[in-house]
Amino acid sequence: MKLRILGAAGEVTGSNYMIETDGYKVLVDCGTHQGTDEERHEGEKFPFSPADIDAVLLTHAHIDHSGRIPLLVKQGFKGKIYCTHATSQLIEILLRDSAHIMQEDAEWRSRKNSRKGLPKVEPLYNENDVEDALAFRYPIPYDEMVEIFPGLKVRYREAGHILGSSIIETWISDKDDQKTVKVVFSGDLGQFDGVIEKPPAIVEEADFVLIESTYGDRLHKSLEDTRSEFQGAMEEAIRSGGKVLVPTFVVDRAQRMLYEFKLLQKKLPDLNMPNIYLDSPMGVKTTEIYSAHTTLLSRELKEMLLKGEDPFEPKGFSFVRSADESRAINDMSSGIVLAGSGMCSGGRIMHHLKHNLFKKDTHVFFVGYQAYGTLGRRLVDGAKTVRIAGEEISVKAQFHTLNGFSAHADRDDLLKWAGHFPKKARFIIVHGEPKSAESLALGLKDNGYATRIPAIGDEIDLLAPAPDKIAMPVISPRILDRIQINSKDVENALNLISARTEQMQQTIIQNEEQYKNIMPLLISARTLLETAAALSGNRIEYKEKEEKR
Repeated sequence: MKLRILGAAGEVTGSNYMIETDGYKVLVDCGTHQGTDEERHEGEKFPFSPADIDAVLLTHAHIDHSGRIPLLVKQGFKGKIYCTHATSQLIEILLRDSAHIMQEDAEWRSRKNSRKGLPKVEPLYNENDVEDALAFRYPIPYDEMVEIFPGLKVRYREAGHILGSSIIETWISDKDDQKTVKVVFSGDLGQFDGVIEKPPAIVEEADFVLIESTYGDRLHKSLEDTRSEFQGAMEEAIRSGGKVLVPTFVVDRAQRMLYEFKLLQKKLPDLNMPNIYLDSPMGVKTTEIYSAHTTLLSRELKEMLLKGEDPFEPKGFSFVRSADESRAINDMSSGIVLAGSGMCSGGRIMHHLKHNLFKKDTHVFFVGYQAYGTLGRRLVDGAKTVRIAGEEISVKAQFHTLNGFSAHADRDDLLKWAGHFPKKARFIIVHGEPKSAESLALGLKDNGYATRIPAIGDEIDLLAPAPDKIAMPVISPRILDRIQINSKDVENALNLISARTEQMQQTIIQNEEQYKNIMPLLISARTLLETAAALSGNRIEYKEKEEKR
């Protein structure tokens, strides 16, 4: 009885895990890689025979969790794909779009190869393979325990990430049904103060927990601060008179931003906001699915719908369906354009960036995670020139990064969700870059949990005895080698310390009896910070400072 780590370990994309017993082999997610992860894994085959897989448990529809399912079917998979009803609808849109993008990319690369005398490039799968894969969908409701096979029961719980997203509880028994191990897969967790979806469900029992760590080393701004920042940046962008570009994932983030624009219009009725365009045929269909699943939306949105208001339709908004309509936006001097892909790795946002990045009055709003190796990440990191569709583009636009709109939980939310499990639970840290995974592992260790950061290819024995005492996180050597620290990491750490200090100041004021327990730890922390300051050449002499007062 073991768990095999096949993807999204030491990286954020390519989610893929296998539960393997004597009786069955079941995959949890089967996603594609993006950005640098895609380059690292290009051309790799499945490390198993797809025909031997008995079922797939899908946490949610995002391509980095579902994108290789058509390839799995193409190569012989014949089992059921278990997911929620909303996920079942969303993957139909996303997988069709994925096949379309792969076909276009293969044709473009084939044209380049033909000029060099190289062979034609074939896409991983085509639209017919998607059709075949969709036939194996098996939607199940939230919160109901379902027996998949003898020895495997599952229950899907709300994850709060996107519509239909799930935490998956699994109960795995050996062939004699003598030993049952509970493994919980967090999938991608949303924020507890999320706006579109309900908050993540609390799970209170497990032997093992696979927990994502996308933002395991960072804190998001509060909703209030994020909206204030968004308002200020948008007012500045509108005053500049140019285009506002919002690279956005068409599932969840596009709907969230449409709602935020609607709220901003209500708050600032005199703001001369230009027309808003959702430039994505896929975004049209996705928004319709969101509107159809009102029971899965937050109370805030339900109340608006009951009043007859559409939360996803701000004033001046229109869908852009055809390519001609999309190109026509280039002739407009102003406008707010939401388009995929969210990481600027393809899609219609590319031609909007090509026609506007060189303009000083263009404002680009990044409202989602930008993976290493993507165009979005290069722009966030300050690239002065970028290459789009074979053309070198000078970057003069202004950029705004708003992580508070993320559909992912931050460090505090992850630790809050994890804290409901008993101390016997062992945490396996996945779906995060090495530094964020390590940071979350240390936080869990401080809270009394055993943790492990695996690498792709690692196997975990689900029947192995729990450790007698909590030690430092077990980090795969292949992950350890990739942990690199730079100035941005130091800045993030200092921001985390600052945020935590502000929170603790409020707690101390209200709980004076805790002084005695807290003070020794604060003295130790101060000593460590003084040492770090000295190493950076910025030593602070506290004694001297006190004397001057």
